[in-house]
Amino acid sequence: MTDPNPPAAVRVLAAGSAGCVADLVTFPLDTAKVRLQIQGEGRTSVQGQMVKYRGVFGTIVTIVRTEGPRSLYNGLVAGLQRQMTFASVRIGLYDSMKQLYAGGSDNAGLGTRLLAGCTTGAMAVAFAQPTDVVKVRFQAQIRLLESGTVKRYGSTTQAYRTIVRDEGLRGLWKGALPNIIRNAIVNCSELVTYDVIKELILKNNLMTDNMPCHFTAAFSAGLCTTVVASPVDVVKTRYMNSVPGQYGGALNCAATMLIKEGPTAFYKGFMPSFLRLLSWNIVMFVSYEQFKRTFLRIQQSWNSLQKPV
Repeated sequence: MTDPNPPAAVRVLAAGSAGCVADLVTFPLDTAKVRLQIQGEGRTSVQGQMVKYRGVFGTIVTIVRTEGPRSLYNGLVAGLQRQMTFASVRIGLYDSMKQLYAGGSDNAGLGTRLLAGCTTGAMAVAFAQPTDVVKVRFQAQIRLLESGTVKRYGSTTQAYRTIVRDEGLRGLWKGALPNIIRNAIVNCSELVTYDVIKELILKNNLMTDNMPCHFTAAFSAGLCTTVVASPVDVVKTRYMNSVPGQYGGALNCAATMLIKEGPTAFYKGFMPSFLRLLSWNIVMFVSYEQFKRTFLRIQQSWNSLQKPV
């Protein structure tokens, strides 16, 4: 996505690092999104009207007041583990996959870009699904300070062990299908939108290949991704957080939501999703471009030192 085009190893490392930076900045919004998405789950329609969380910032304030500020970062360790595997593959290998499908050509068409985005998104889930399950479980668990309610999991390591013990290895891959679908959609929306908008900006000489250009393209990617991926994201969150036997599968989860809560349930947590994906995309893509250039310079300096005098 930048010129000169860095090697795959540089892009993979830059993508993982940028994903971690973006998660650190936006994690409270992601936690608020998860809480809003699971709100109303397992309640009747009358009970479901009694909501605990209202709006993005209202949810954040409620969590801080009732559980303490640290609860906003529940699952951060798993989130960072996820980004180092997930972002590294889905973002870091996108350009390589695009060139592969284009037969080495630099002029990839829209279909080629979409196919590359779907491929790296699905590949990333294969590596990072267990970390995603643990992250969602941590973000969903509630511990009231005044009541001392016991947490579902005490640590990231305990969460992995408990899930394997109670649900088997399959528990760590719970929701893999909706997650693959979601990430194929998200990857296409994010990367292809960013790629195309950035390319158009540079081709028409509207901006140079620097931070304002990266910011504009990332903003467009965040907006497009939220609108397209929100329904699948809600189903993924509900299914990953469910207890064994609660749903017969991802499709059953979606059908249950539609019957019990109506079609608006698929856009629960839309505003925190929008704010989170918008801010995440901006921080990630701007960081990604800077990390690529920094790591490329480091690699070039290292290579020059290795050359015989």
